[in-house]
Amino acid sequence: MFIKRILSGIVLVGVIIASVLVKWVFSIAVLFFIIAGLYEFFTMMEKKGISIYKYFGIAMGAIIPLSIIFRFELTKKWELFFIVLLLLALITMQLKRRQSTGVVADISTTLFGILYISWFMSFLIKIRCMPGGIGLLAAVLLITKLGDIGAYLIGVRFGRRPLLPRISPKKTVEGSLAGLAFSVIGAVASKPFLHFNYLHLIIMGIIFGALGQVGDLSESLIKRDCQVKDSGHILPGMGGILDEIDSLLFTAPVFYFYMSAVLLY
Repeated sequence: MFIKRILSGIVLVGVIIASVLVKWVFSIAVLFFIIAGLYEFFTMMEKKGISIYKYFGIAMGAIIPLSIIFRFELTKKWELFFIVLLLLALITMQLKRRQSTGVVADISTTLFGILYISWFMSFLIKIRCMPGGIGLLAAVLLITKLGDIGAYLIGVRFGRRPLLPRISPKKTVEGSLAGLAFSVIGAVASKPFLHFNYLHLIIMGIIFGALGQVGDLSESLIKRDCQVKDSGHILPGMGGILDEIDSLLFTAPVFYFYMSAVLLY
């Protein structure tokens, strides 16, 4: 399992590095991750017994990154306008059902999946489109994914004290602290891209490393609720796509807004 996980990780990192250099290739890669992540999420919800419009949700989720890629905006607040239209569409579709039980759960779950996966993940495309986007994207990926690697490697080898056993029995305090340390290393290694002083970078590493771990735990909480071990099986030894992008779902949007404020973009 460990070897499969390492090999899958190498392939995944290789694909990401190759795609980052070309904007449209990276955008297509993110679109794929979003669609695959939505499919896994909605499949888990179906297993839980929630009646959702899976393929409608996936199609609507794909519109958000596509609107960014093609710079399509009907209004200045296009994304919020889209969410309103989506909510109206979901309510209208529910009116056609014969049974009225579970309506709130069905609508809320579909909308949550689109926001949680599609909207949050789409911020990676926005980061790539910023001035100096390649460097900024490299920074957020280094900080987040090095944290994942550190937490896994140290947690497996030296982890003793459970972090949150109710949510994820295998995550440990030692792994969590190591993840933060690796995220700080990733932030410091990003100095050529970010041009901040070392204290600023260390603080960023801690903050975004912690956000990445919250993203990981949030997906673990969802899986625990659905009583599944992995979100999918597309990556040997690593689980599903959602298992690999979960830590980015919180770091990407916060990083984008932080950089917009600090760099005045």
